[in-house]
Amino acid sequence: MRRRSTPGHLRCPRARSHRKAHRITSSTPGGADAQRRAWKILFTSSLSVILVFINSSALLIALPQLSRDLGATGAQSSWVLLAYMLSTTTLILIFGRIADIVGRRRLYILGIAVFLVASLACGLAPTAGLLIVARLVQGVGAAAIITNTTALLTDAFPERTLSLGLGLNATVAAVGQVVGPLVGGVVTETLGWRWIFLAGIPISLAGLLWSLRLIPRRERPRSRERLDVLGGVLSIGAIGAMVAAVSFGGSLGWGSPAVIGAGAGAIVLSVLFVWSQRVVAHPLVDPDIFRDRATITLYTSAALCALSSYALVLLASLSFQAVEGMSALEAAVAILPAPLGTTIAASAAGLLARRIRARTLSTIGMALIGCGAILLAFSLGSAEAYPASAAGLSAMGAGTGIFMTPSTAALMSRVPERRRGIANAIRSALQNAGYLFSTAIGLAIATSGLTIAQQAAAYDGSLLALSAADVQAFVDGVRAASLTFAGLAFAGAAVIGLGPLGGPTLTVPEPRST
Repeated sequence: MRRRSTPGHLRCPRARSHRKAHRITSSTPGGADAQRRAWKILFTSSLSVILVFINSSALLIALPQLSRDLGATGAQSSWVLLAYMLSTTTLILIFGRIADIVGRRRLYILGIAVFLVASLACGLAPTAGLLIVARLVQGVGAAAIITNTTALLTDAFPERTLSLGLGLNATVAAVGQVVGPLVGGVVTETLGWRWIFLAGIPISLAGLLWSLRLIPRRERPRSRERLDVLGGVLSIGAIGAMVAAVSFGGSLGWGSPAVIGAGAGAIVLSVLFVWSQRVVAHPLVDPDIFRDRATITLYTSAALCALSSYALVLLASLSFQAVEGMSALEAAVAILPAPLGTTIAASAAGLLARRIRARTLSTIGMALIGCGAILLAFSLGSAEAYPASAAGLSAMGAGTGIFMTPSTAALMSRVPERRRGIANAIRSALQNAGYLFSTAIGLAIATSGLTIAQQAAAYDGSLLALSAADVQAFVDGVRAASLTFAGLAFAGAAVIGLGPLGGPTLTVPEPRST
């Protein structure tokens, strides 16, 4: 007797419910499909992030050869570094606000495209002036990438793996930042400094294509908020004036009218910016974010971490090449303890953050940076003291890696999704401002005892051709700068160790009604 077939809608209700549950589990934010997509987005974004930070730090080693090839003056050499960081820092806040209004995906992908084209222009620039302009444009693309990466990952990862995802993202950024000098030394010695920019073009292209495919389009409610143009202009002017005052203070003299005028202009513009954010309907920086005192602690310590650590690698590189006569490749190998320390420490911090409080890890990280800066202050400039310099670079790198992962995760967990773009933009802006002012302050202090011609010799690696007194003046300047950064690092340890830092459940209040 033939069995009658059972209609599909009557067959095995348990199997149907199992298949339905499997489909729901795979498609929900914490499901298998979402997890796989999140890891793919992390890998794709890491390509752009590591290029952004390598392009920021690789020239720390390549600067002497670049200066010689282009016949750059001391001021032009410093602005090859500063231009990129200036445009990145000033635009992060603006792009963070735009991301919250128009969407993160669109701005992020546009940033990759701008960065790609500008990298080609940097690699082909025939003069120092055109290279500085191309670096400014490259910083525009970098700002759009930096602004959106952490927020995109926070959207993609479920809460239970968010700390690990952000930790790996911080690791990639830290490794790109500190391994850049090694890449710069190897590429400069083998292919030439131009390939620091040109070699990254295929990687940027791959990141662009994969981002278009992987990053989902998120439905956003129609926003009536407008971009705060006045706040953007004031923030750009304030940061630019501060950088001008710091960077030219060493060469023109801290009491020169130009430096005093730039400093005064920076103060006035900063005051106007703060005032404008309190009165405009849709401020560039939502003041409500700063009602949470723990958020202020995290922002302040992040800025101090970047300010105290970034220029130490630059000072070590210039000292190795200008004072000890190393080649670019030799100097790159000599600073290798810094990226190794950051890589190992940041990876470990991502796991330790599950068991150890963010305050404890971050305080240890800042204290290590301070100890490393002290070691560098008394060892740079002497070939016999390299073991102490290596220990100082290791401590500084490890401190940076230990600090970044828990502090970033703690900050991003405190703000709601609708404000993650601007919250991360503020963090990135403060961090990049720290890099920017660390470079400007470090170079200003290190070369403050040199003439304009001697400064150019320090940048292009020919300082040893000058008198012993000139060389010693530069060594003394490097020591003074390193001790300054040590003090800033210990101040950061005090801020994160003693400041208010509650649990990760606090959120900012609802925005003010217009």
